[in-house]
Amino acid sequence: MLTNDSHKSVPESVLKEDQQVQEPSSGRGRRHGTSRIEPFDRWFRYPAGFASDYASLLLHQLQLPAGGLVVDPFTGSGVTGTAARRAGHSFFGVEAHPLIAELAALKLRCFSGDPIELLVTARELTQQARATVHVDLGGEADLTLRSFDPETLALLVSLRDLIRAEHEHEWHKYLKWALLATLRDVASVRVGWPYQRPGAQRQPTFSDPGSRFLQRVAWMVDDIGDVEKNESASLECRVKQGDSGVAENWSDVGIGSAHGCVTSPPYLNNFDYADATRLELYFWGDVTSWSQMCSEVRSDMLTATTQQSSVGAALDARKSLQKYGEVGDQIGELADQLQKERGNRARGKEYDRVLPDYFVAIYRILENLAHALAPGAPAVFLVGDSAPYGVYVDTPGIMAKLGTQLGFVLEKDVILRHRGQRWKGNATRHNVQLAERFVLLRRE
Repeated sequence: MLTNDSHKSVPESVLKEDQQVQEPSSGRGRRHGTSRIEPFDRWFRYPAGFASDYASLLLHQLQLPAGGLVVDPFTGSGVTGTAARRAGHSFFGVEAHPLIAELAALKLRCFSGDPIELLVTARELTQQARATVHVDLGGEADLTLRSFDPETLALLVSLRDLIRAEHEHEWHKYLKWALLATLRDVASVRVGWPYQRPGAQRQPTFSDPGSRFLQRVAWMVDDIGDVEKNESASLECRVKQGDSGVAENWSDVGIGSAHGCVTSPPYLNNFDYADATRLELYFWGDVTSWSQMCSEVRSDMLTATTQQSSVGAALDARKSLQKYGEVGDQIGELADQLQKERGNRARGKEYDRVLPDYFVAIYRILENLAHALAPGAPAVFLVGDSAPYGVYVDTPGIMAKLGTQLGFVLEKDVILRHRGQRWKGNATRHNVQLAERFVLLRRE
């Protein structure tokens, strides 16, 4: 049986920090996440994923064949995709979040016209929005109304409506994303990642939404232009929206045709990526209620938080664990410990329901990845471990064990950095040294 005492540190089998795979030290514009200033990353700082300079480093070290196909089952905003294209590789990714999948696909498509047309059109629309005398805010979501001062919101809504009205044009989605990325820059309340806090006032980072919108469009123009100057614009790069655990979402990739994988799955017990993008979803009108967000945005996403868990899914997942042998038993025992810990608390969180569902989904994704990768192809996972209620869950190690059942060999498991220090004084939440790890699997 597993006990809390047996899970108070990272397993000894994990390698020490390895100079070959250390994270770049510059850290420019990011905190172990998507950069605010690097090309394409700066279009929208989605909190999931890693920095493009690190993705580029990994792709270089994997020594993939020139023009090879790189895949990513957790594409996010397309960081691995843009890094792969820059390195001269084609790319296929799957992303469950529909809004973020749209962004990733947009970054990887070729703009057929002159990119400067984007900036010209954006200037014209901004002038029209500034000239609009009356803007009806009556239909806006409460979160939207509370996040901006009335003058700022009026200009944002006017721009949004002008962009929406021209949805048939190629520039439509580019300007849509420049506007969505402007929202948090000009909000008058705390709307940082991952939580929206409309009750907490703050000074907006930028006072003029029109100018900030145009700045973001100018970045897009520069980034698109740089791609068009080199041969990478002709590479085939695709993003599929959906659950990467569903085999049909990989149908565009031939069996054994991918040369490598670089990805970062959602960390267990991190945060709800659907809820994290609520401001953008509500503002654009993709969803108008919490229930709609759950059914239309969250439904395909990996269960990684208690907000996403359900009794039925957890029971089904527990049954599926039986076919995973010893690692299935390990996951089940961890879930039992978490259930016991939940019962000791008046308002315990359902971590025990999350755990089986999470790893069953990971198994299905690894299964699809095993079919897609060529023999000998590497698969890199950047992922952290966790310790809900002090019960240590070796997420990277368990993922590796599941992979070995599907024809992968574990080559490296390296600590990149230690994390979770803000909880070190809370024994009910954290009694282990957590780490972010680099796991290298190779297809046999």
